[in-house]
Amino acid sequence: MSEQEEKLSETVIFGADWCGDCRRAKMIFDRAGAPYRYVDLVQDPNAADVAKDISGRTNIPVILYPDSSHQVEPSNADMLRKIEELGLA
Repeated sequence: MSEQEEKLSETVIFGADWCGDCRRAKMIFDRAGAPYRYVDLVQDPNAADVAKDISGRTNIPVILYPDSSHQVEPSNADMLRKIEELGLA
């Protein structure tokens, strides 16, 4: 586990405003009342490397959870299940 993952105490969504799935992920978290930090890969291009290191892919969104697990392009049901599992909302 990396030092970054060990210190993770929040959910981080890596995405871009032009990405429909990224907007959908933010909407799901907002509606569930689950806190997250959004990292805009257009505003912070170096974060794209971080997202790729986490997922091994270039697809977005990449959602990194406090338990160090991650999801790439998850369905609404997958996000809601993880939010509930971790008690984030």
